[in-house]
Amino acid sequence: MRILRLVRAYPTVVATVAVLAVVLVLAGAGAAAPARGAAIAWAAAVVAWILVGMVRDLVRGHVGLDVLAVMAVAATVAVDEYVAALIVVLMLTGGRALEDVAQRRARRDLSALLDRSPRIAHVLAPAGGLEQEPRDAPVDELEIGDVLLVRPGEIVPVDAILLSRTATFDESSLTGESMPAERSMGEVVLSGAVNGTRAVRVRAIRRSADSQYQQIIALVHAAEQSRAPVVRLADRFAIPFTAAALALAAVAWALSGDPTRFAEVLVLATPCPLLIAAPVAFLGGLSRAAKAGVIIKGGAVIEQLARVRSAAFDKTGTLTRGRPVLVAVVPAAGADELEVLMLAASAEQYSSHVFADSIRTAAIDRGVMLHSASEATEVATHGVTAVIEDRRVVVGKPAYVASVAPDTRPEPLRPGQAAAYVAVDGRYAGALVLADDPRPEAAEVIGRLRRDGVQRIVMLTGDAAPTAASIGGAVGIDELHAELLPGQKVKIAAGLQPRPMMMVGDGVNDAPVLAAADIGVAMGAKGATAAGDAAGIVILVDSLTKVVEAVAIGRHTLRVALTAIWIGIGLSIGLMLVATTGVIPAVVGALTQELVDLATILYALRALGGRTDSGGAPPASKRVL
Repeated sequence: MRILRLVRAYPTVVATVAVLAVVLVLAGAGAAAPARGAAIAWAAAVVAWILVGMVRDLVRGHVGLDVLAVMAVAATVAVDEYVAALIVVLMLTGGRALEDVAQRRARRDLSALLDRSPRIAHVLAPAGGLEQEPRDAPVDELEIGDVLLVRPGEIVPVDAILLSRTATFDESSLTGESMPAERSMGEVVLSGAVNGTRAVRVRAIRRSADSQYQQIIALVHAAEQSRAPVVRLADRFAIPFTAAALALAAVAWALSGDPTRFAEVLVLATPCPLLIAAPVAFLGGLSRAAKAGVIIKGGAVIEQLARVRSAAFDKTGTLTRGRPVLVAVVPAAGADELEVLMLAASAEQYSSHVFADSIRTAAIDRGVMLHSASEATEVATHGVTAVIEDRRVVVGKPAYVASVAPDTRPEPLRPGQAAAYVAVDGRYAGALVLADDPRPEAAEVIGRLRRDGVQRIVMLTGDAAPTAASIGGAVGIDELHAELLPGQKVKIAAGLQPRPMMMVGDGVNDAPVLAAADIGVAMGAKGATAAGDAAGIVILVDSLTKVVEAVAIGRHTLRVALTAIWIGIGLSIGLMLVATTGVIPAVVGALTQELVDLATILYALRALGGRTDSGGAPPASKRVL
């Protein structure tokens, strides 16, 4: 069965091996004429097939390197080195098979993501219906609100809310984090996470196409199908390498007067290192990035990333966490701090404001018990009013609270801080001060980018200049552009020098500038889908350090690809120079070139590994523009 699979997968390789075996047997038996005829016939057939492909490439404007191999086959046949001709043919056809094997090795982590895509879900109850015995349904048919059963070791099929009390999930395919994640009832469980040892119930909150894992799959497909810059890399060397090889072969023929010398040189000039090693390196880079929780949409993005010289960052949700944290409770005279927090957090259970979740979380973390409201109303973007234990509690903006409590007074705030004000039974009760602090890793990331050769780093934000200056000073960015609209961000990014320029953001308003940048990086773990669609790189982990890792992977990948090409060229030219003296017979030269191919491909697989750390951050001063 394995032989049949091999024949089906690589029929030309198997046929070439069979013809070579027959030719060697015939030659060994003294039947030189039939051996020569069989070799020439098969070599001519393969060359004709290659020439058809070359013509198609020329029509598309691509000058290929196969011309050297074709000439090597023709030259060896012409000087009656038909065994060498078959070895060159085997190298060409086998090189494609070797490329296939190497590429499967290089894209293993991309393939793992695709292979694990969930297809079937166990539905316990349709949206709004009663639970029943689980029935299997295609993932694409699931509706929001469906209650699902996820058995031990199964993949969560869609983004969902956990209905079971607690559960443990392996989220390594989503975040790169190897440690199991603990989840409690009411928390979101992302599709693609692998359930632990107990069956759990979940309620779907998104359809399949909108869920996290399916969006990752779409990104992986885009990355695999995009045309990598390896063709451009090979093209840069194709014409000069071809010219040098033909010149060396011609000189060897002219000096020796022996046309065999021409063939002996050309068999060492076959171009497999250029054609195979670079694509393998770029696929290895894509795969390595995916394993680290970074989806890079194609090799062209890797090449740009490797050469990045300027970087721009959004502030909220990128340099900062994007989640305000309660930093202080300031009670009014005679009010109790914990009581103010309890009443405010209880009322905020009925609010959809961005501060509400932060206030509720802070209260729970401090051991404060929340109470239900007998009635509650919210005025969007202004505040919420709720009756908690027979007390009317109002939480919101100062003007909204002052409308029921005239004694409300604004609290002094530092740049980057905001406050929610609280009134109880018509009297001002205090303020809750929140701040969206910088990510703890932000300063280190900025410093590492500078160390890695990024010459200019700026912040582009719609926030006020004082807030931008506060965050910029904390993370080490000294060039700040504040109070910007999306169109203004695009204009500044377009003029940013030196190039290439990388933009990092996460919100819907970042989508235009991410699309306009040379390299757009979306913080996709909790950012907007629009930003992820517009970016060339999507970070699946809620950590800014992945930006530095992505840059390091890009540079390592391009370095490996170029080194593999130069190894192939250097070995080939060195061997060709030796061959001009006539000490390397054509058959030996063809076999030697196979070893050169193998060496360059093995080197290209180094793109799957390597270091990504690069030191710390230098100090920076502030300058607001």
